[in-house]
Amino acid sequence: MNDIIFEKDKIYIKNTSCFDLAQTLDCGQAFRWTQDDNGVWCGIAFGKYIELSNENGNIVITNSNKQDFENIWYNYFDLNRDYSSIIAEVSSNETVAKAADFCSGIRLLNQEPWEALCSFIISQNNNIPRIKGIIERLCENFGTKIKGGYTFPSVDVISKLTVEDLSVIRSGFRAKYIIDAAQKVSSGDIYLEALKSTDYDTAREIIMSIKGVGPKVADCVLLYGLGHKNAFPRDVWINRALDQLFDGKIPDCVKDYGGIVQQYIFHYIRNNT
Repeated sequence: MNDIIFEKDKIYIKNTSCFDLAQTLDCGQAFRWTQDDNGVWCGIAFGKYIELSNENGNIVITNSNKQDFENIWYNYFDLNRDYSSIIAEVSSNETVAKAADFCSGIRLLNQEPWEALCSFIISQNNNIPRIKGIIERLCENFGTKIKGGYTFPSVDVISKLTVEDLSVIRSGFRAKYIIDAAQKVSSGDIYLEALKSTDYDTAREIIMSIKGVGPKVADCVLLYGLGHKNAFPRDVWINRALDQLFDGKIPDCVKDYGGIVQQYIFHYIRNNT
């Protein structure tokens, strides 16, 4: 369990054995975090800009306050979840144990649902630097200026745009999918918050009713934006890992922690092959 200490201009998260900033913020689950020359991680989520750093083994949050920490960042960084216990539970499989040990500092980020949906639509057939560039242009052109950058534009703002309007972000074929997603969510055809408590299969089917959204993107949205920790996004790397390490099948021990273990496996296979 993490100990939280609030000071005037800093928040300290202690006992962070399962929380590594680089592993968590640079593993491909979120695209608005950057590290400066001093090793400080800077990012914007839920309309707030914060900075994160390591200090004597503690994670330090600056440019925030107790209220925002309790209302936003505690859940965003999944601090109520005991990752040590999860790792112990899934480590009955020797290969999963190796993957988890390799990158045990990864935590799932509980992101704003619309941002997760839009971001993973943009991620299709794309590499991370280009994904980050498209998202940054989206925010600069249609978000609100705040300290540290721009907020992620609201679904209502995007729903009123045309594909031609989105040409400035240079997202290519993805523009029409972004517009379709925004219009479905803004109109109420898809109510993202309700999908948090909808069963996985039904929620997945609803997300896939958006133009251009396939199984992998749907699972990413369910995992990172809607709290379905059993979602297991599969791309070429994960399929390769399953084939090479697990005979093509997701290990039984994963159970309800598929999304968490998927991160360990993904990071492990990317860095050890």
